[in-house]
Amino acid sequence: MLNLSDGVKKALILIPTAPLPAATRVAVRRRRLAELELAKAHRASFLIIGHPKSGNTWLKVMISRLYQLRYDLPESKLINTDEFARKNPAIPRLAATNGYYSYEGEVGKLLSEGAADNELRRKPVLFLARNPIDIAVSWYHQFTKRQSREKQELINHFIEHPIDRRTVEMWDFVRHSDIGLPFLIDYQNTWERNVAALPHGLLVKYEELRADPVPTLHRIVTHMGEQFSEEEVRAAVEWGSFDNLRELESKGTFTQGGMKLRDASDGSTFKVRRGKVGGYRDDFPPEQVAELEALVRDNISPTLGYCRDGDA
Repeated sequence: MLNLSDGVKKALILIPTAPLPAATRVAVRRRRLAELELAKAHRASFLIIGHPKSGNTWLKVMISRLYQLRYDLPESKLINTDEFARKNPAIPRLAATNGYYSYEGEVGKLLSEGAADNELRRKPVLFLARNPIDIAVSWYHQFTKRQSREKQELINHFIEHPIDRRTVEMWDFVRHSDIGLPFLIDYQNTWERNVAALPHGLLVKYEELRADPVPTLHRIVTHMGEQFSEEEVRAAVEWGSFDNLRELESKGTFTQGGMKLRDASDGSTFKVRRGKVGGYRDDFPPEQVAELEALVRDNISPTLGYCRDGDA
């Protein structure tokens, strides 16, 4: 039997189904990708839950660097699921998912608060939270300029009101779309509750990782069950700095989809776009910022506490 990587398995689902009529294509892909997503989660030693643009890729880049340095692996390759474990069984498999959209929701169901006991609930699980306004702005750029056609089609068939990425404006996307700010607040609140109900759940805020990256990353990898020195963690953090990753991406260093260069002439298409805490304040006039912050402040979980006491 062929020992295929998870990336190849995914391609073998997407490519043959491309000629099918849209409704059939989406149904087949959703079912088969859900099976693959569940298989990846069951094989993984550690699960990362986070909405797109919450810092998931940045975190995986820094975790990748820890293993690149320890096992002399090329910097162009990043860990997503099994990429490193296939080369060295000592390196754990990861599974990162948003746990909600389309086929990724199957993992989310098993980890949801009140779900019956199952194998996934007993694994170490990280929920990476972020201010939902910052997510919404970055999500707009991702959805309109970087998202693959296949993923976008699956999401548009999943939500009630599909989004045309060619015409949607940022304010309408952030404030009024089915995957805009009101949904993102609910998503953050739901996963804060979900991870609190898990025996090995850990909540980390993106803002913590930005403000104090070395101890925060150290806490995450320790939660994974891995042991790295402070020096190793510091080296991974330095390599994962915004300026370094931006330079590496602009040079086309990375060969995988998550960090692969899309358009070197358009900075808004970069995966490493800005990464600024509270950066949304640069994108909207004061009255719209106030509206967005009030929506978060009035509805976000107290544990997350975004937009309170002057915080981003």
